[in-house]
Amino acid sequence: MEWENDDLKNLFQREFTKMVAVISSSFELQHIEVAEDLVSETFLQAAETWGVKGIPANPAAWLYSVAKQKTLYYLRRDRRLRTKAAQIAPELQEPDMDFTEPDFSTQNIKDSQLAMIFAICTPAIASEAQVGLALRILCGFSIDEIAEAFFTNKETINKRLYRAKEKLRSENVSVTLPPETEISNRLDNVLHIIYLLFSEGYYSRTQKQILRKKLCWEGLQLGLMLTENEKTNLPKTNALVAIMCFHASRFNARQTADDYFITYAEQNEQLWDVELFNQGVHYLDCAVQGNEVSSYHIEAQIVYWHCLKTDTREKWEAILKLYTQLLLINYSPAVALNRIFALYKVNGWELALAEAENLKMDNNHFYFILLGELYKNIDLEKSRECFQRSYALAKTQTEKVVIQEKIKQLNRF
Repeated sequence: MEWENDDLKNLFQREFTKMVAVISSSFELQHIEVAEDLVSETFLQAAETWGVKGIPANPAAWLYSVAKQKTLYYLRRDRRLRTKAAQIAPELQEPDMDFTEPDFSTQNIKDSQLAMIFAICTPAIASEAQVGLALRILCGFSIDEIAEAFFTNKETINKRLYRAKEKLRSENVSVTLPPETEISNRLDNVLHIIYLLFSEGYYSRTQKQILRKKLCWEGLQLGLMLTENEKTNLPKTNALVAIMCFHASRFNARQTADDYFITYAEQNEQLWDVELFNQGVHYLDCAVQGNEVSSYHIEAQIVYWHCLKTDTREKWEAILKLYTQLLLINYSPAVALNRIFALYKVNGWELALAEAENLKMDNNHFYFILLGELYKNIDLEKSRECFQRSYALAKTQTEKVVIQEKIKQLNRF
């Protein structure tokens, strides 16, 4: 089989996270850098060997075998060094590294990845650091890719990840699932980090792009992993997966070939992914089993309605009701603005404009887009001013293009 760089890159993306999770579970989390180094060395050896001999019949099995050998060799060498150090300076002797032989069976890989999710998504470290660790350890992103995701440099990311790992060590966070009685509470933080990861791809605030599918797919895969374990396959997990499926179903219609953003009203629904939408419906049905109503449940229902390309009063009344409910559970400026737009669709511009004026979100470009749309009904000059203010506040070139088009449309009147 002919070897190509893209083959190894794709394999790295799939297998790096599994191997780090298994070896970290063997070493415990305080030695996570050792696990990452061993896996990186394994892929380096693969690149050198496969470049000469070609890819083996079972590449993943080859990687697992080499990684296990390297891990066992590292352990033996570490013990020899510790023994010699103890002979020279007994007072400095450290305990042997706790260790179990890596088990790359399918079930143990799944168990290790799940345990790693809970380890990384501990409230002991900041959300931004958790997302960075998730990208590196759970998604296999390179330091360069993470730096790009956060619109910063490699040095900053390395320092951030180092501090986060030090915090994991100092807090004695272990790569194990929490007790069953604590899983539901700990799961909230895990779901929040996955939600942030997906959102960073769906709407990037750190880079001049609206949509980065790779981040979104990684978030969705992590969510699906949670649904495959009975301890974490809870209604709120399914609700989050439903949200991601519904959003992902409209990916192909959300951008032009030149990566320009297409507004919802202008999207070609023929490009929507019916299979992903149906998966979203499945997970939404699973989410409503039980009595819990989380913000994910409500948002999933909202996104469901947006996947129905109709403009009926029934649709917007349902969306307005859901946004009102969501505001009570989890207030955010975005929810407040979206609710006012739904109010506009149901009750007209006058009531919506009165509520919008009361928000006074002077640094939010979405706020001025909404005002611009509402003022079009009574004051074109005021509408133009709002769109121009929004243009000045917008953070991505893609958004600026959309806003500029709105201004051009006003100028035709």
